[in-house]
Amino acid sequence: MSDPLASVTDTRDAIRRGERRAIARTITLLESTRADQFELGQQILEELVPKTGGAARVGITGPPGVGKSTFIEAIGIYLLERGYHVAVLAVDPSSPVTGGSILGDKTRMERLAQEERAFIRPSPSGGSLGGVANRTREAMLVCEAAGFDVILVETVGIGQSEVAVRSMVDFFLVLLQPGAGDELQGIKKGVIELADALVVNKADGDQEVAADRTRIQHGQALSLLRPLSPNWRPVVLSVSSLANRGIDDVWATILEHAAKLEASGERQSRRAEQARAWMWSLVEEGLRQEFRRARAVAGRIEALERDVEALKTTPAAAARVLLEAFKNS
Repeated sequence: MSDPLASVTDTRDAIRRGERRAIARTITLLESTRADQFELGQQILEELVPKTGGAARVGITGPPGVGKSTFIEAIGIYLLERGYHVAVLAVDPSSPVTGGSILGDKTRMERLAQEERAFIRPSPSGGSLGGVANRTREAMLVCEAAGFDVILVETVGIGQSEVAVRSMVDFFLVLLQPGAGDELQGIKKGVIELADALVVNKADGDQEVAADRTRIQHGQALSLLRPLSPNWRPVVLSVSSLANRGIDDVWATILEHAAKLEASGERQSRRAEQARAWMWSLVEEGLRQEFRRARAVAGRIEALERDVEALKTTPAAAARVLLEAFKNS
């Protein structure tokens, strides 16, 4: 992969053999803003698609300080010890100014990062949520083709990225702090409603009692919500990532969820819907880029934005002008 003209089929075969350099370079191509590199990445991805879809896809989110990195390393090591291959990906649309935590996670997940059967990939820094999410989806397919059995997709913050991650995984897990209410944890009700499981982390030492109380309270709250799936009612668990306590229960829950959705056919239908939604997301992203690049539009955007800000015209009228210019270009 050091040679940009390397054979697509050679790269495909290297990825199928699990060669980490080929995996990393292909993901870099897919993240590239250079058209030629991106196109090469897409050609490789097309070759890999028949070998994708076999991994368990698990989304993990939680507020800052909840211990996501510690939890991910704990469950990652647990899975490695049982013969699985584990990839950790991130959805982080944060800008270079505000930053994000994932770039430090390879340091914090030091043991997992050193394991041969583990692969940790930060998301691209900056960019729109839609673009970063689509690159993460593509990275997930590359990892599946390389033979990873479990893909852990982490969101760095609390916000719209949770919805994006929920739309690409089979199981969505929300980590909670012991003893803190939703408002203190920065978790919106909508995020709780997306969860297949809530997991209270740091259930050890002085916080063990508070963690148990939080588990019970959130279990009562969940009982009042209508489940998203007719085949699964979300559960609340507690774990100590530091002491490796409760990790086995989390994985058993993920397997139980997978078995129930597989038996009902919901897993297949959900993945089909995710793929269809992904296609339209890419269409919308491409149209937005083409729209802004169109010569008839690009030259008018700045002036119309100023007019809208100064209340000289309405947003609707300005949008009509730009759309007409695009249609006639």
